Amino acid sequence: MNSSQIFEKIRSKKSFLCVGLDSEITRIPKHLFAEDDPVFAFNKAIIDATAAFTVAYKPNTAFYEANGSKGWRSLESTISYIRINYPEMFIIADAKRGDIGNTSDNYASAFFKHLDADAVTVAPYMGLDSVHPFLGYPDKWVVLLVLTSNSGSADFQHLTDASGSPLFEIVLKKAASWATPDQMMFVAGATHPDAILRIRALVPDYFLLVPGVGAQGGDLETVAKNGLNSQGGLLINASRSIIYASSGTDFDAAAANEAKKMQQMMEKALLHKGLI
Repeated sequence: MNSSQIFEKIRSKKSFLCVGLDSEITRIPKHLFAEDDPVFAFNKAIIDATAAFTVAYKPNTAFYEANGSKGWRSLESTISYIRINYPEMFIIADAKRGDIGNTSDNYASAFFKHLDADAVTVAPYMGLDSVHPFLGYPDKWVVLLVLTSNSGSADFQHLTDASGSPLFEIVLKKAASWATPDQMMFVAGATHPDAILRIRALVPDYFLLVPGVGAQGGDLETVAKNGLNSQGGLLINASRSIIYASSGTDFDAAAANEAKKMQQMMEKALLHKGLI
């Protein structure tokens, strides 16, 4: 899937929502424990309830790896279910990998060949040779960590060089030379709205994956104002605020309601930008 195809999904659904499947075994509704695979049962219901309002899903692999081989099977089942039932969806494996040589080769193979994700989140700290193996797959994407939404991002990402440029900008400009806007997008946290405006100026044609809206307090309208470009250019992720909107038997309906509210806000932003 290339950037034009993602934009067409955005236009057709009037949404640039990405639902994060941070499905923690201790937080899913208790009645699902009667299922053979409670996590997959939870994900399946969330996906069915929110698919009309979203263009992407982002399972965070940590919540599956924590459950060992059974958790990995839940992840496999989840991605397979999306592929079969909602083939138009963009799937991001939020794994935050990154190493050199054949280690990255095998990470890329795991997520692109075995799991059949469209994209994987990658850490840039080790440089080009840690990212390059992920770029060798046609129609697959690297989602590079540039500016994250957590408070600890200030520890390193905002450090400046002698000219006053923050580290996240240096990483961004360097990484943009490694791949085209059809191969790479950048993580830009919603808790840094002014920085998103700066990032958009530096990489006008690249997609940004924006976490931090919802439970972390990022403002959707401000992110859309600062980050949308002529081809959409944004995927805004919401996880906990959607998937844990209710802990009862109505959890899927509650998730649908939250996703719909976000989609409606995104529709207004797209209309304002003249994109739909």
